[in-house]
Amino acid sequence: MLFFDIRKLQKLDAKRSPMFEKNRFAKLLTYFMVAFWAAYLIFFGVVLSFAFMEGCPNMEPYHVLNQGLIIFLILDFLIRFLFPTPIQAIKPFMLLPVPKRKVMSVFLIQSGLSGFNFFWLFFFVPFGLITITRFYGLTGVLGYSIGIWLLMVFNSYWSMLIKVLVRQKFLYILLIIPVYGALTLIEFLPETGWLSTFTMNLGEGFILWNPAAFIGILIAILIMGYINYQIQLRLIYNELSRKDDLNISHISSYSFFDRYGNVGEYMRLELKMMFRNKTPKSQFWMLLVCVCMFVAFLSFDIYGEGSFMNDFMCLYCYIVFGIMTLSQVMAIEGNYINGLMVRRETIFNMLRAKYYLQCIFLVLPFVLCLIPVFLGKLPLLMSLGYLFFAMGPVFACMLQLAVYNDKTMPLNVGLMGKRQNNNKYQSMITIAAMFIPLVINRILTGIFDQETASIVMIVMGLAVFFTHRFWIYNIYQRFMKRRYQNMENFRNTR
Repeated sequence: MLFFDIRKLQKLDAKRSPMFEKNRFAKLLTYFMVAFWAAYLIFFGVVLSFAFMEGCPNMEPYHVLNQGLIIFLILDFLIRFLFPTPIQAIKPFMLLPVPKRKVMSVFLIQSGLSGFNFFWLFFFVPFGLITITRFYGLTGVLGYSIGIWLLMVFNSYWSMLIKVLVRQKFLYILLIIPVYGALTLIEFLPETGWLSTFTMNLGEGFILWNPAAFIGILIAILIMGYINYQIQLRLIYNELSRKDDLNISHISSYSFFDRYGNVGEYMRLELKMMFRNKTPKSQFWMLLVCVCMFVAFLSFDIYGEGSFMNDFMCLYCYIVFGIMTLSQVMAIEGNYINGLMVRRETIFNMLRAKYYLQCIFLVLPFVLCLIPVFLGKLPLLMSLGYLFFAMGPVFACMLQLAVYNDKTMPLNVGLMGKRQNNNKYQSMITIAAMFIPLVINRILTGIFDQETASIVMIVMGLAVFFTHRFWIYNIYQRFMKRRYQNMENFRNTR
């Protein structure tokens, strides 16, 4: 009964939110994206089944796929860092006469039954229907699907454990190094391949309904769930309480910004806000990990030379940080919006400071992208083209949200903490910033060669950069026209 009562309260909480009516467009867009990725996974499940039949005639396709199950688990592990943890949802229930142990158990069960744990079946079920039914029929596909689902449940608890620890101290992210490092050694030690052999046999055990395969993964789920249960119970009050950190060992004054006047002051404020508050600091380090992952994909040439995914990864190295931070422009400032409105043109100077810092941060992904450039996996002009296009049109597009964002983001919750949903402008502009540069690049490469297309993108980016004062001032004027409406909404959502 407690499970259903909590579920009912969660639905009521969503419906009674003041932003419920405003976020319908974002929800429809979310449903569309889920349907898109589901169709994408179905397509790849069908394509890979025939590709493995032709490419590996001496092995069954499901054996080939099962050897790489660890790749799906690692990708799933990374995606789950965007999701909240039960310890973050338990706060309102601490005020009720309900044992926290029971509430935590319910939230852990909800995580195990999460719809995302079934999402990968859009890939594995079509693959199994084509490759497994020839020998084992639909019962083999059913057993295989249940086994994959159980693997994803285990992965959800493993990911949850790391997320909870990382929220306490970011250095706990290093725990994944010995785990995945050991798995790498087990696989790539000379003439072993033990990991791929184990996953291949495990997958076949699911297909054959081998009790040992199911009992083994169920025991692993119970162990990982119990570890999460104990750790999250111990960390509840650390998560919910706000503690003042009085042991500051070093304070950065960023005195080199003094020479830039008011804009320099806001650049200093932006850096202090980023590295002294939990939300921006967690966001910065997590996005840096994402950039390193994209660079690794480019360096190892995973998608092959000339692949569209190389353009995708190169672009995202440059825009992922700007999109994640600028999509919430003014949301963090909503905590102290009254102070910002005291002096004339404060918002104008603050937007300029944000833009300059985002341009400076592009140096980091550019340096990292030099690795695949030196390895010959990425053309230098392509890297520069996406860099300047991100600095120009993409950031200009994202800064338009300063006019429309009117919901405050707390400074004292982590990256995966509970937030307000995006409004329709955030969704539309963010999607445009993510995909339009790729469309423009494809159009230019269709007309010119790759080098000329990259040069055109560099010119477009520089043109927007050198005119930034004009379009930022236009954003400032439009913001001032609706400042009272925005200020009221900022106060109401604190």
